[in-house]
Amino acid sequence: MTTGFSEGLRARIDNIFARYPNRRSALLPVLHLVQRERGFIGPDDEILVAGLCGLRPVEVREVLTFYTMFRREPAGRRLLQVCTNLSCAIRGGGRILDHLRRTLGLEPGQTTPDGRFTLVEVECLGACDKGPCLMVGEKLHEGLTLEAVDKLLRESG
Repeated sequence: MTTGFSEGLRARIDNIFARYPNRRSALLPVLHLVQRERGFIGPDDEILVAGLCGLRPVEVREVLTFYTMFRREPAGRRLLQVCTNLSCAIRGGGRILDHLRRTLGLEPGQTTPDGRFTLVEVECLGACDKGPCLMVGEKLHEGLTLEAVDKLLRESG
């Protein structure tokens, strides 16, 4: 449970607010910052962010559930995001996702028991001409084959 934001995090949030004429407009950057700091955005974080931004908690929840880049639960040490939108699907994104499901024994949204990997299905990673794509942590990998995915898993352990 969260009891509040640290002074350092609160100062960085205030720096974000200084760039926006309306605190409500700063919601996305504030959420990104909180997630970067904490690893995910928990229920107490939603309430704190809502209060700081002048929003109702339900408005923050709506944003968190709409955008797939926000996590509401802790992720494994390596977050695996597989793009399955139309462009990547045509180029094998579904095959990559199925391979990861079998290899890791996970469904999207789950984390391996050892906490190494969390598997997430996303709508778009912004590289539609280079699919299928997989983001491992903050690094995008394009034009993947099953062999390349296996190599990434070994190197990301």
